[in-house]
Order: sequence, then structure tokens, then C-alpha cells
Amino acid sequence: MSQNKASQHKVTQRKLAALDEDDLAVISAHVQDAAVVAGDILWRPAENRLVIGMRRPDCEEILAGQCEPRRLISALRFDRVLSCRSRDIDMAASELALTLLGLEFYPGKKPGGEVLLLFASGGMLRLEVECLECELADLGPDAFTADPAAGRDLPADTDI
Repeated sequence: MSQNKASQHKVTQRKLAALDEDDLAVISAHVQDAAVVAGDILWRPAENRLVIGMRRPDCEEILAGQCEPRRLISALRFDRVLSCRSRDIDMAASELALTLLGLEFYPGKKPGGEVLLLFASGGMLRLEVECLECELADLGPDAFTADPAAGRDLPADTDI
């Protein structure tokens, strides 16, 4: 494989953390236009955690001027979540394709507040958080499929 082709397939496995509103704005920019399938939204109330699997555009390729940037398989995790409510998203429809537009934080009683996850369909998730604790982790390149519901299984050794 040539040097140029090898560099095209190299993926930086980025991990970003958000502990305040400014940090969350950075993560929001990275997940804008991410493809999400409702079945990949995992609310774990016993763990006070929400995890969302997604296919997000590779921001580095966008900045490099790629016309059709590749997508990365990523996990978005919120910890210290006290409640999770959805509006206009049928969580029972596990194959429902969604497009994540962004994340917003609204401070409440310090250090807590609410996080809104806004979707193109007009749906949203509202998280009440004890404090803001979020992580975006890239797990690898997408399998280059246009169907966001296809091939969602991650390797067995994937740690989210």
C-alpha cells in the first residue's frame, strides 16, 4: 500500500471529555450530523449512565477539504445522569434512524443541570445530570456503508 493510501486509512482514535459547558460545545461540534439508530441508545438507570453508539463524520477529513469525509464509529457517554426522557423518539423502534444535530447544556442547581440532545426529526433526549460528565470516544472507522442500521456490531473487545 502506498504511503498516501496508508495515510488516508489512518484514523486517530480520539477521546474527548466534557466537564463544563465549553467542553460540551466542542463535543457537540464533533457529533454534529452523526447517524444514530434508536437501538444504539442505551439508558442504564442503575449505573446513572447513557451511552449512544453512532457513526459521525470525521472532522479531520472535513477540515482537510474531503468532499465525502469518512465516518467514524464512536460512543458518546454521559455519567451521573439522574433521569433520561425522550420526546418524539420512538425508543421501541430499535431500527429507527436518527441524525444528531447537537448537544446543549442548561445549568441548574450547581453543579448539575440538563443536557439536551437534539435530533433532526425534531426529537430530543433530555438528561438531568448531577454534574456534567461526558466522553466521546472513537472506536474505529466505519465499514463504509451508507445504511446507518447495517453492520452495527462492534468487535468483542471494544470497551465503551
